[in-house]
Amino acid sequence: MLILCWIILFAMITGSFGKYLGIPYLFLDPEYLNKVNFTSFFIMGVACAGFITAFHITCYINDGHRFSFVGTLPKPFTKFAINNSTIPALFMGTYIYEIIRFQINNEYTTGSDLAWNLTGLVTGFFCMTLLFFVYFWLTNKDIFKYVVCQIDEKLKQNVKVTRASAMKKLDIARKKQVHVDNYIDYNLKIRKVEDYHFYDRATIVQVFDQNHFNLVVIELLILITVMILGIFKDYAAFQLPAASSFIIFLTIFVMMAGAFSYWFGGWSATVALILFLFVNYLVGEDYFTKRYEAFGLNYLREHAEYSTQTLQQLNDSAHIEKDRRATLVMLENWRAKFGAQAKPKIVFLCASGGGKRAALWTLTTLQTADSLTQGKLMNQSVLITGASGGLIGASYYRELKLREIKGEQVHPYSVSHRQKIATDNLNPLIFSLLANDLFVGFTKFEYSGNYYYRDRGYTFEEQLNQITERTMDKPIAAYDSAELAAQIPMIILTPTIVNDGRKLYIAARPVTFMNADIATLPGYHASKVSGIDFQTIFENHGGSNLRFLSALRMSATFPYITPNTTLPTNPPIQIMDAGISDNFGLSDAVRFMYAYREWISENTSGVVIVSIRDSPKLAAIAPKAKQTVIDAITQPISSVYNNFENFQDITSDMLISHAGSWFKQPIDRVDLQYQAESFIPILQKMDSIRQNNSRASLSWRLTTREKQGIENSIQSRANEEQIRRLVRLLE
Repeated sequence: MLILCWIILFAMITGSFGKYLGIPYLFLDPEYLNKVNFTSFFIMGVACAGFITAFHITCYINDGHRFSFVGTLPKPFTKFAINNSTIPALFMGTYIYEIIRFQINNEYTTGSDLAWNLTGLVTGFFCMTLLFFVYFWLTNKDIFKYVVCQIDEKLKQNVKVTRASAMKKLDIARKKQVHVDNYIDYNLKIRKVEDYHFYDRATIVQVFDQNHFNLVVIELLILITVMILGIFKDYAAFQLPAASSFIIFLTIFVMMAGAFSYWFGGWSATVALILFLFVNYLVGEDYFTKRYEAFGLNYLREHAEYSTQTLQQLNDSAHIEKDRRATLVMLENWRAKFGAQAKPKIVFLCASGGGKRAALWTLTTLQTADSLTQGKLMNQSVLITGASGGLIGASYYRELKLREIKGEQVHPYSVSHRQKIATDNLNPLIFSLLANDLFVGFTKFEYSGNYYYRDRGYTFEEQLNQITERTMDKPIAAYDSAELAAQIPMIILTPTIVNDGRKLYIAARPVTFMNADIATLPGYHASKVSGIDFQTIFENHGGSNLRFLSALRMSATFPYITPNTTLPTNPPIQIMDAGISDNFGLSDAVRFMYAYREWISENTSGVVIVSIRDSPKLAAIAPKAKQTVIDAITQPISSVYNNFENFQDITSDMLISHAGSWFKQPIDRVDLQYQAESFIPILQKMDSIRQNNSRASLSWRLTTREKQGIENSIQSRANEEQIRRLVRLLE
């Protein structure tokens, strides 16, 4: 178990694990208060020292009895830790090397800044190590002092299991001693092991009791520290770097595993399995299930029925026609902006998901394209669809344009907005997972007359609120009037319902017309309803009061990082990322176009679909690589995951092509794509494989190089050609 923890850490810092998700960057470029500096590396040093100390404690308690000679030395634990430091020393050396390499190649860090950051890491490490050293120096008396001590009667009564375990280990020690000739002393000199003999049982019991007590004390201090930080987690100063939060979690796990193994000895694996099965059963019975809620909804009212019959009732022709006519007013107002004689192009904006990189790429693309079309792009757009980070970037830009229309002093094209949206979201999320979801999680807040827990979903929304300058903290229905007046495009969010894979259509007003069948088979009446309208099913639960940030959160539910949202239905439905069903939003644009096909044909000169993608559509096919046994086993699953976007692209292309059979006006498509281009200075000397791997990671945190690469990608030759084509289409 201990070696596995080290393997995970080594894999993370060297980029062997999680590189696509940006996990190594959290260790090599830690952020604290949105800065990578001495302080952020100091915290990482403290966390590393804590984990290494936990490693030493666990090893000493579980295996120290195999080296009985250590008990005859002054300060036995300290001597044991020095001789147990091969792996920790190798890890810290590798970590520092990887930091230097990463900072020079990816962050353009100067020599003085790099030296200062490494000084922070080393200082934090040695400060924490010194603190532990002093503690053990004062508490771990050597065995000679124990010989003259009497066993405390109260201690004997309180630690019966511990004493029994100690005695068992003493018996094992007599039979399974590890032969040692030499050891390393304080001054790092090699010393010969002198002859030793076993001391009386009471002395050995005291040695074990003392070290077990130290484990409990340190573990309690760590837990108390985490809980205190968790209580104040909404303050930026208490939000530790994401990597340090992970190391703290690993530290707690190692210490608990050590204590568990010590208490149960050879039965630890069996007891652990039984305990896991028992906890798994309790979770299955909803004893420990944590519900993440959508803020604005009333969860106290009787839950809405979610069944096949309900889906059919709420998506009947009457509902569909009613909602279609209500939204038609928006299209009429949009048409009125261009004069009676003109027939403008109608624009659909489709922004793909992809975490922070998609948010920054979408915002950069909209700023550039809207500016070069002199505002025509947003003025002629009627609908925005997509998923995850792409919709966050598009929603933010839409809000900036709305405020500009209202006369506020806002500059939608300003680079400051890109700087804001590119700031870190991951540190607070990971720390909230550690401090709040696992240990605290009891504080509440009020929104729209209802009370909700300050959980990880709340943390995500608050961070999103901060990086978008608190401009979108409003109910989703607050956008209805502006959308209806055609001041801004309408947004339809389509997160996926985990229970059955259907879409949940979330908009400022009911949009059941999105469920209209594009093509039906004559005489066949068992077609599945594609989704459910949020406003319709939660009309009695305050659906119009849904916080817009909650809607964005549901559409951007990144597995294991952003929690699935549970909605008040019977049975409860859980919501996950919109990218599962359509990461590009193209199928939703086609559905909207189908619902208003006659009106669009009569009132426009055609449709322009602007697809803002955070991945190239026609990416190069990877050459066949050598395949290991593990690769052969995992290929069926990994191939599906790796080609997920290809499957969706093929389906979307088919839908758009099929649209030509029922829509008689031209359909033009403009693809604006982010990819690591060779014109970026740092990539010019790289080969094609390294350029492809230099794409920004799929994460809620970006490095300096990734931010620059995303913003510069709009200047690629392919994107410039597509923007020129867009300008011509909108003239």
